[in-house]
Amino acid sequence: MKKILVTGGLGFIGSHVVVELQNKGFNVVIIDNLSNSRIEVLENITSITGIKPDFYQIDLRAKVDVQNFFQDNSIDGIIHFAAFKAVGESVEKPLEYYENNIGSLVYLLQEISDRKISNFIFSSSCTVYGQAEDLPITERAQIKQPESPYGNTKKIGEEIIKDACGAYDINAIALRYFNPIGAHDSVKIGELPLGVPQNLIPYITQTAIGIREQLSVFGDDYPTADGTAIRDYIHVVDLAKAHVLALQRLLDKKNNQNFEVFNVGTGKGSSVMEVINTFERVSGKPLNYKIVERRQGDITAAYADTTSANEILGWKSEKTLEEALLSSWKWQQKQ
Repeated sequence: MKKILVTGGLGFIGSHVVVELQNKGFNVVIIDNLSNSRIEVLENITSITGIKPDFYQIDLRAKVDVQNFFQDNSIDGIIHFAAFKAVGESVEKPLEYYENNIGSLVYLLQEISDRKISNFIFSSSCTVYGQAEDLPITERAQIKQPESPYGNTKKIGEEIIKDACGAYDINAIALRYFNPIGAHDSVKIGELPLGVPQNLIPYITQTAIGIREQLSVFGDDYPTADGTAIRDYIHVVDLAKAHVLALQRLLDKKNNQNFEVFNVGTGKGSSVMEVINTFERVSGKPLNYKIVERRQGDITAAYADTTSANEILGWKSEKTLEEALLSSWKWQQKQ
């Protein structure tokens, strides 16, 4: 049984990936510092799969703690999520984002290069494309200077991994995903931000249930059909399955290069107003929202060309926007 480390494994995406890994028979160990997650998620994962993952509360910026972990554990592969992830917050706190997202990645890569652990999956982002010239966005699109420090940490992270793969015996895949939303069918794990949500969907659900008074729509003057920004919203369970397939590709040594990248999205863009209207329809709850000024760091539109993931990884998104939003609403109600 292959032993896989999932960093940030109690977070939104990480917890769903842990479930999918366990469902496929992998032995999972989680590292999480609980800075934006809750320890209760560990029990919720266990109740879904019937298997309790090993858990270590470690801050990956603590180099000695990272070294001690690898001394005590034999790992076959790593899926790396642990990072700060909010575009707006990164503009306000750039140094914290660089320290956390870049420093922890370097420490991890140092350990795996020393210990000959060759399989590494990186949680990247479509933010590396900035505002792409052409839509949908392919993996061959120009990598631009990102609009936010968060996006820059993903761009720099990919560059660091690529350099490490060239210098050491490391094989890596960066999954550039678009906008993960939704919750597990069991409604036992989902997106539960601590404090004020930085992402659209939890702000929508918290507004609908009365936690937030009003939803801000950042700009209605974009060059789109309804003036609001367009994103590619992918169900988190679909996204989790892509990670498992990418990992299996490395374990089976089917990768063509030591560093590969794949877009993970639905291939369809939805505007903020389309998302609001769809949520109101599937939930039956009217939303109190207000148009406000654009937010620094935001782009007009981004949605994926997923041909490579479809044909090479054998992966395809299956769940609809309606299904994703309804699962998010059920998750919020359960809270």
